[in-house]
Amino acid sequence: MTAALLVIGLLAAWEAYARSGAVDDLILPAPTQIADAIGRDRQLLWDNLLVTASEVAVGLVAALVVGFGLAVGLHFSRTARRAIYPLLVASQALPVVVIAPLLLVWLGFGLGPKVAIIALISFFPIVVTTLDALRGVDEDLRKVLRTMDATRWQAFRFAELPAAAPAALSGAKIAVAVSVIAAVFAEYAGSSSGLGHLILQSIPQLQTARAYAAVAILAALAVALFYLLSAAERWLNPRHGGPPT
Repeated sequence: MTAALLVIGLLAAWEAYARSGAVDDLILPAPTQIADAIGRDRQLLWDNLLVTASEVAVGLVAALVVGFGLAVGLHFSRTARRAIYPLLVASQALPVVVIAPLLLVWLGFGLGPKVAIIALISFFPIVVTTLDALRGVDEDLRKVLRTMDATRWQAFRFAELPAAAPAALSGAKIAVAVSVIAAVFAEYAGSSSGLGHLILQSIPQLQTARAYAAVAILAALAVALFYLLSAAERWLNPRHGGPPT
């Protein structure tokens, strides 16, 4: 309720400011103009949303698989962790505008380069949260497993993996917002569809309200994915009841 009132208050202030004449509506349209654009261009927005949502979904899944697998590998090998972890941090400083043309050359103009960009930008928080969860397993639990002659794999299977899976989803929650931004940048680099492409196309055509409508839908997509991953995290987390049996 409080969040809804806050959103209503912000929209009312935005509407009043936009209608005051302090800024041209080609620069900042009012919320009512954006709502009109959503209604007027709903089919166009929906078609492009499907493209961007599929890119984000595949990119997030790729980031989860790669990030989780990499975190497990770094957890098992201290040497690899010392060698690779600094490179992972450095990878987050790579500007998308620099690597996007190279990915287009390697992977073409289809789904591949967009998924690669989204995964590249999104996987780091998954690696960090998963690795921290693996290393943070209760030491007493490890000792109990050792006294029972558990193998390294059994310790991972019964103690570390249950902590790592929810942590990976927690990292994906952090990655959701940047994955949507990454999809927009990927579509800027080379695309004929998607909400990022629509934004890039609408602004020179002086369709600012349509561009803001696309941004609003991107924000709604990020929120929906965040809560979907939150539900999956609760389902996997034993402290919240764990998965159904």
